[in-house]
Amino acid sequence: MDQQLHIEIIGLKNASCSPFPCDEQRTCGLTACHPTGKLLPAVDALRQALKDEYGGKVALSLVLIDDLVPDYVKEILRDQYPPIPFVLIDRKLVPMGRISLEQIKKEIDRRLV
Repeated sequence: MDQQLHIEIIGLKNASCSPFPCDEQRTCGLTACHPTGKLLPAVDALRQALKDEYGGKVALSLVLIDDLVPDYVKEILRDQYPPIPFVLIDRKLVPMGRISLEQIKKEIDRRLV
């Protein structure tokens, strides 16, 4: 494995995964978390989908900021104020506004050589 991307989902434990309703359209591209509309099941579904697609080339972690906000996340919140949840790839903010498999895959594909 030549390269591994690290994706972080930053959010709140009981938050939704998107500002849009979780419906049958599945515009986010995830199905395993439907119909919860919640962040934790969405991250689990995303983790499995990325593992199936990319194997060990992508590592996914969830950073919950309910009780403790890491300094690098504080800096992003202070400087860019993204909507929560937000996505970091290799600690760089990727504006999405929601958890979306297709958008995340596009970003991964752009970065993997």
